[in-house]
Amino acid sequence: METNDTGGKLLDRLGRPIEDLRVSLTDRCNLRCTYCMPREMFGPDHAFLPRHELLSFEELARVLAAFVDLGVTKLRLTGGEPLLRKDLPDLIALLSPLEGLQDIALTTNGILLPRVADQLAEAGLDRVTISLDALDDETFRKTADTPLSVDAVLAGVDAALAAGLQPVKVNSVMQRGVNDHQIEDLAGWARDTGVTLRFIEFMDVGTTNGWIRERVVPAAEIHERINARWPVEPVGATADGSAEGASTDGAGRSEVAERYRYLDGGGEVGIVASVTRPFCRTCVRARLSAIGELYTCLFAAKGHDLRAVIRDGATDQQLRDAISAVWLARSDRASELRAEGGLTGERVEMSYIGG
Repeated sequence: METNDTGGKLLDRLGRPIEDLRVSLTDRCNLRCTYCMPREMFGPDHAFLPRHELLSFEELARVLAAFVDLGVTKLRLTGGEPLLRKDLPDLIALLSPLEGLQDIALTTNGILLPRVADQLAEAGLDRVTISLDALDDETFRKTADTPLSVDAVLAGVDAALAAGLQPVKVNSVMQRGVNDHQIEDLAGWARDTGVTLRFIEFMDVGTTNGWIRERVVPAAEIHERINARWPVEPVGATADGSAEGASTDGAGRSEVAERYRYLDGGGEVGIVASVTRPFCRTCVRARLSAIGELYTCLFAAKGHDLRAVIRDGATDQQLRDAISAVWLARSDRASELRAEGGLTGERVEMSYIGG
């Protein structure tokens, strides 16, 4: 494995190690959120990945073990909706013994969690992140494009808490004129419930979600509104409250949220400012599609086929070499290069590669 002189870590062209891997288990979902899988693009005629093309759990375990050997310490299972993948606890049981792996997390819309939360925890899942963009049914149904009530997601939050999959994080994508009136309501609910809320700026992932900059609610505005209601300070602030930005508080470079704690002891809140304050230079994330394609950026157009590598009979060392070659050539910094009108050109869809 080719490295540079930084403790043997595998570094890309900008000196970023590979530490965090997002693993898509399926491109299917039981919701049609407008910023991810708009129904007009992902309707009844949409051709999803044939199930036989997906990596098997055994193939996934082998590929992910190679990533862990190369320095990955955090795995996040995502989709689509990963809970649509049958027997998911079996996969987690295969992954949890990997030496060097420190954290296995799951990103989900939460709707199916009440059925399997206990099984996931018993298999070795550490924590979950649940997507929730509104608390009132009208806004929730409009944003998620579903007839379901928001209670279906809230039941998933309760199940995760009861199963000990903590800290439970909740991601909320904010869009101007769509759900930005929910900022204070979501923050208050998270404080009362004991979950960690992350507000996310609306991103131009893929080419089907109709992104325009005018619908982005800037991180600075979100912070201002929360601070006006419940004063906050950056995590890691000094005794007098002074700090520059917000620290990761030991969470490592894979933490992308600017984190703040409530001065009244009401927990913490985070803001992911990938549009207004890009963090490409500290990005240590790779992404794996459900059919084994390695993507080195959320905004990439194409991935690198690792499924072909393993199905062609490669040894474990050859598999590690294939991953290393991709990461060593990486120079992505798409968010830093975003023009006023957004990113241009072909990009992988969020539902295909995970957020």
